[in-house]
Amino acid sequence: MQDAQTKKHRRHFIASSLALGLSTLASGVQAQARPAKHVLVVGDSLSAEYGLARGTGWVALLTQRLAQHQQPVQVTNASVSGDTTSGGRARLPGLLSQHKPSVVIIELGGNDALRGLPLSGTRDNLRWMTQAAQEAGAKVLLLGMQMPPNYGRQYAQDFEQLFASVAQERKAALLPFFLQGVADGKDPLALFQADRIHPNAQAQPLMLENVWPVLRPLL
Repeated sequence: MQDAQTKKHRRHFIASSLALGLSTLASGVQAQARPAKHVLVVGDSLSAEYGLARGTGWVALLTQRLAQHQQPVQVTNASVSGDTTSGGRARLPGLLSQHKPSVVIIELGGNDALRGLPLSGTRDNLRWMTQAAQEAGAKVLLLGMQMPPNYGRQYAQDFEQLFASVAQERKAALLPFFLQGVADGKDPLALFQADRIHPNAQAQPLMLENVWPVLRPLL
């Protein structure tokens, strides 16, 4: 009788241990399947593949590069063509709540300048977005922009500087000029679409090369 009970307890122990082991293994596989990092890109047409074939923009190329490096990083492109910093500011809380990113790339401000919006508002919006992302636990990368000289020298300088000032104040990462090598090349029009505003497909790898060295340490 005692031997039967002992065998019964032993079988129960083995079954419980096996179930626990399978559960632990399943949890481990599930944890490995989940990306360790999540990059959220909040931008305008420069990041939204405006005028490009789907999957050829710099954000899509970033996703491909991360896969090639076998880095478990998910990328969400929440960019909207024509968006301003005020639009990004309005959308950001919902995006942070939904995606819970570990890194937020903010590529906004160009449309503010093109529309002649006050730079003080652009600066405040970028500062607010950066702080909100940081308070949500994300690191922030600001992609700086520059304006053509026909907007006036002082305006162009002030616009360029506001990205640096926000990055310095909030201790965020900064790419000083997102379109370096694209808009300031020997023949910049060769890398732009017919509207002379939006970079073409040939420019997208260059844009990624600008972002990658600054983004990689954040991952």
